[in-house]
Amino acid sequence: MEGRVLLKGVIFMCLIACSTARELKVKDQGTIYNHTLATILVEYAASVYVSDLTELFTWTCPKCNDLTKGFQILELIVDVKRCLQAFVGVAPDLNAIVIAFRGTQGTSIQNWIADLYWKQLDIEYPGMEDAMVHHGFYSAYHNTTLRPGVLSAVESAKEQYGDIPLMVTGHSMGGAMAAFCGLDLTVNYGSRNVSVMTFGQPRIGNAAFASYYSKWVPNTIRVTHEHDIVPHLPPYYYYFPQKTYHHFPREVWLHNLGFGLLSYTVEKVCDDSGEDPSCSRSVAGRSIKDHLTYYGVRLGGEESGFCKIVMDDRLAAYGKVDVDGNVNLSRDFSASVLRMNVESNEEGRSI
Repeated sequence: MEGRVLLKGVIFMCLIACSTARELKVKDQGTIYNHTLATILVEYAASVYVSDLTELFTWTCPKCNDLTKGFQILELIVDVKRCLQAFVGVAPDLNAIVIAFRGTQGTSIQNWIADLYWKQLDIEYPGMEDAMVHHGFYSAYHNTTLRPGVLSAVESAKEQYGDIPLMVTGHSMGGAMAAFCGLDLTVNYGSRNVSVMTFGQPRIGNAAFASYYSKWVPNTIRVTHEHDIVPHLPPYYYYFPQKTYHHFPREVWLHNLGFGLLSYTVEKVCDDSGEDPSCSRSVAGRSIKDHLTYYGVRLGGEESGFCKIVMDDRLAAYGKVDVDGNVNLSRDFSASVLRMNVESNEEGRSI
C-alpha cells in the first residue's frame, strides 16, 4: 500500500514538473527563460566547434540542421594561434543576429579545468570601479582577432537589418567570451536588445563585476547542468565575497529527479544572487561528462588533444588569412531571408 502511494506521488511530481518547467519569467529583472530558445541556442553553441570551415561557412555540417536550419553566416573568425573560433550570422526563425563562441578544444579541457583552480582575479574591468575579472577570459575576447571580426559583422548586419535582437551564446570558455561580448556590445557600442545565453560557463569576475554586468545585460541566462564542474570554477570562497570570483545572474540549473523510468529533468530558475545555494552550488561539481552535454546535445571539439581546421581553397574568395594563419571569412547577404522576413512582418503578413 505504501509503495503504491509513493508511486502515485512520484508520478504526480513528474506531471507537475513537465507542465511548469519549460518557459518561466523572472519578474524582478525582466529576464525570460524560454526552454525552446535554449534548445535552439545550444545547437549554435555546438556548431561553432566544427573544424571544417567549408561545412561551417556554408552551414552544411552535420550539426548545422534541425533547429538551426536556414541560418546564414555573415562572418567566421578563427584565431589559429590561440585556438579560438566564433561566428556571426542571421537566424530567420529567430529574426535575430546570432553570435557564437567556441569553448575549449578536445582533451585539453582537463588541463584547462586543472588550471582554473588556481586562477586569480588579475585585471580591472575598464570603467567599473572595484570590478575585477579573469585576465585570460578577458583577453580571449578583447585582445584577439575575434573582437574586431565580430564587431565589424554586427555593424554590417545592423546596416542591413536594423536594430533587430542580438543573441550571444557559447559553451564553457566560449560562454565566458560570450558574456564579455554581450557587455562590450551594450556598454561600448550602445547596442540594444542584447541577450546572452551560455552553457557550462565558468566564473569570470568578482561580485562588483557581477553587479555591473547584471545591470548592463539583464537579459542573461547561464545554463548549468547537474554536476558540471566548470560552473564551480574558479572557486567561490564564501568567507571572502569581495575578493573571490562570483557568478552573475541568472542561472538555470538542469538536474534530474526521480529514478529509473520515472526520472525527469527539472529546469530550475535560480535567484538573482548569481550564487544561489539551492542550484548548482547545492551539489559537488566534479563531472566533465555533465559539462559536455546540455539538453541532450554534445558540445566539444571533433578532434581531441589539438587545434585543427580544414578549409577548401575555394573559400579564399570570401576572406583572408593573415601572417599568423588566422582566418576571417565574410559574406554579404543584402537580400537574405531575414530581410524578407522583416519586410513581410511589417506588411502584416505572417511567415
